[in-house]
Amino acid sequence: MVPCASPALLAAASAARSLRAPLRPGPRFLLLSRGCCGASRALCAPGGSGAGGGGRGEPSASWAWYEALSTSAPVAWMESSLVALQAASGLPWWAAVVAASALLRTGVTLPLAALQSRVLAKLENLKPEIHSLAKHLRYEVSVCAKQRSWSEKEARFHFKKNLKRIVSELYVRDNCHPLKATLLVWIQIPMWIFVSMALRNFSIGRAAADGFLIQEQLSTGGVLWFPDLTVPDSTWILPITLGLLNLLIVEIFALRKTELSRLQRYGTNFFRGVSVLMIPVAATVPSAMALYWVSSSFMGLSHNLLLRSPAFRRLCRIPRTKSDSDTPYRDIAAGIYAKYFPK
Repeated sequence: MVPCASPALLAAASAARSLRAPLRPGPRFLLLSRGCCGASRALCAPGGSGAGGGGRGEPSASWAWYEALSTSAPVAWMESSLVALQAASGLPWWAAVVAASALLRTGVTLPLAALQSRVLAKLENLKPEIHSLAKHLRYEVSVCAKQRSWSEKEARFHFKKNLKRIVSELYVRDNCHPLKATLLVWIQIPMWIFVSMALRNFSIGRAAADGFLIQEQLSTGGVLWFPDLTVPDSTWILPITLGLLNLLIVEIFALRKTELSRLQRYGTNFFRGVSVLMIPVAATVPSAMALYWVSSSFMGLSHNLLLRSPAFRRLCRIPRTKSDSDTPYRDIAAGIYAKYFPK
């Protein structure tokens, strides 16, 4: 899977700070049996004079979707949750942001990532069986085509139709439909966007409740080189760290022993590009957002490595595959060294 984990799929970060059954093994598929033979200050804020059209504070049509998102119910719920977490824990805001990221990634996305790994492992183990059944089916279709005087186009149609049915039966039998592997993406990306929007609203004083009070707290709630969480990180340490973490996640995925499909190769290159693109984006948003992105990526990297552990995979009941390794971390280090530090 292309790491989702790469939380690089776009929150609109260019807004300005100034705006705030089971089948029995071996499915019976024979053709004959089925009748086949028969926001930075420097940026133009949405709604400002630079946004085009409308008076001051009135969002233009092109930014209406952004304003609707920032004031949506899920974002408001995230704002309330972040405030409750910070108040209950008594942590400074920078630590509360990191804790929120750890809780969400561990409590929500880690179980989904384990489910994804389980589904992908079952799919990988099904490949030899599918290949064998397809070979047998191709022979049956050729025999049927001679008996029925099918054209090549008709024979291909019947082969694809029956192979699709066979594969679907196998997915049901092993409970591993590929769509289940995409559940992580559909949960992780919206959650990442909603939290990012909530932190953006805090930073610009537009939260649903006590917006300016929280903004004031964030302005002194940072640490180290980013004491003010409402302004971008002028040192670029957080943005560059984000880019490196995301690139590392992508490269670890690319080092898998199984050969990547063409679509996976395109996806890998796409996420490499997004990881680099996120560096300047993260340099224009409030440090609270950049810190959340860095924390989320770090947790994603940690979980990716954890899911390579043979002991943890057994704990999650992830089937063993041919591509599994008994020394995954040593293999990753060796692969990265061989790829980027060749002799």
